[in-house]
Amino acid sequence: MILPASWRGYCKILSPFLFDTFSLICSMNKIVFPIAVLLIFSACKNERVKDNKADAFAKMEMMEADREFSKMCEEKGMKTAFIEYLDSNGVLLRPNRLPIAGADAVDFLIQQNDADYTMTWEPKNGVIAKSGELGYTYGVYALRPSAKDTVIYGTYVSIWKKEKGGTWKYVLDSGNEGLGDNIPEQ
Repeated sequence: MILPASWRGYCKILSPFLFDTFSLICSMNKIVFPIAVLLIFSACKNERVKDNKADAFAKMEMMEADREFSKMCEEKGMKTAFIEYLDSNGVLLRPNRLPIAGADAVDFLIQQNDADYTMTWEPKNGVIAKSGELGYTYGVYALRPSAKDTVIYGTYVSIWKKEKGGTWKYVLDSGNEGLGDNIPEQ
């Protein structure tokens, strides 16, 4: 066997093998790289789809909690419903008052006389945080005084927090009286 005397000679002898191997690797990279990119993006898309489904489910739960809150308010009275759904650190924003929080909010609600009216509402929409543990609902409420044949409408917003047991409690509630000429359809 005759061996070349210099490095250049080895390169000339091995170059067809090295070049073919290098070409094969390059052509594989042209195929493998796009496939890898597609797999990565499709995995990200699947996570987004899963997140969107979880967000939609959490929003449905929160909206349903708001509807159940309204139903309890109609059946058992505003005082009972508002105390039941209030988070321990919840805040009430009421006209002509400073924010009322926590135990003070419970005391405020206990002092309310709700025997002369019924109150109901319907959430129009809501938004949920990515975590699925915090969100808000808003809509229109109807206040029906017992002594009068009238309905007083207003708007509200409630911020909700999901408790460890999975139940939803409001952490902030606020409403505005009146809708002007914009009376909701019944």
